[in-house]
Amino acid sequence: MAVYTDVAAEELAEFLRGYDIGDLLSYKGIAEGVENSNFLLHTSCGSFILTLYEKRVAEDDLPYFLSLMAHLAERGVSCPQPARNRNGEVFSRLAGRPAAVINFLEGMWPRRPNVGHCGAVGEALAKMHLAGLDFPMFRQNPLSVAGWRPLFDLAGSRADSVQAGLRDFVERELGYLEANWPADLPVGVIHADLFPDNVFFLGDRLSGLIDFPFSCNDILAYDVAICLNAWCFEPDHSFNATKARALLNAYGRARPLSEGEQAALPLLARGAALRFLLTRLVDFFNVPPGALVKPKDPLEYVRKLRFQQSVKTLSDYGVTQAGCVA
Repeated sequence: MAVYTDVAAEELAEFLRGYDIGDLLSYKGIAEGVENSNFLLHTSCGSFILTLYEKRVAEDDLPYFLSLMAHLAERGVSCPQPARNRNGEVFSRLAGRPAAVINFLEGMWPRRPNVGHCGAVGEALAKMHLAGLDFPMFRQNPLSVAGWRPLFDLAGSRADSVQAGLRDFVERELGYLEANWPADLPVGVIHADLFPDNVFFLGDRLSGLIDFPFSCNDILAYDVAICLNAWCFEPDHSFNATKARALLNAYGRARPLSEGEQAALPLLARGAALRFLLTRLVDFFNVPPGALVKPKDPLEYVRKLRFQQSVKTLSDYGVTQAGCVA
């Protein structure tokens, strides 16, 4: 979440008159994240999140994201729901951007994820994957392996200004992943961005998953790999095998990983690390002037990628095959 596009109070109040959610009392921008402009709204009927979609989110993809949230909720996955305007539409336009109003989900994201959080996320991710199996819509992942070289072309020439030798390091890894990326693993709906700030907890209980603008159809185990990178490293960038064991075993109890998925997981984790390294590099060099957003550190994912390059089998994550095999 972030704020790239500011919204005047009068313009917002006029926009909200198209919804049956009460009168606007107050609103404020949410600075966390890097992708879209987000605001917390308080109206006479309650609290809502207003999202203005920009950057990598195409307007034609919004029905997929918003319909997916409704589909998942109907199958017991806790996630926000879009409000329909008086014309029955789940999104419209504000300040020149596609915009949606989504109900506010109670909870807080964990600033320092613990083993319990990781186990809860693993279970919730597996249940989301199962709930999405009969989702009728399809969206190709624009940020899977075929989308990484265009990102590299945008940022590679300046990569060495972030760290000496980074351009060659990324180019070698990109070539390796393009040559070895698996094509025969189970696919389905994935979240593709399930970082700690996209998972809410009430106390120790996971209360919901949020922020679906990267959701798409892709390799299910790739979503697991994204979570390994996002949840199982410490602030000093060391890998925590206890957290990984909790996440993978909880996932496997709900949706057991096949032998092929287990064998591919280290490679998928390398790909997930490179994907976020590349998008962070692009964002690092392209923050609009005046935007209420702090770009995330690309070097965090250099360190994670170097670790993932050292992983050979699932046991290097602290998990035996019996823990999550189909």
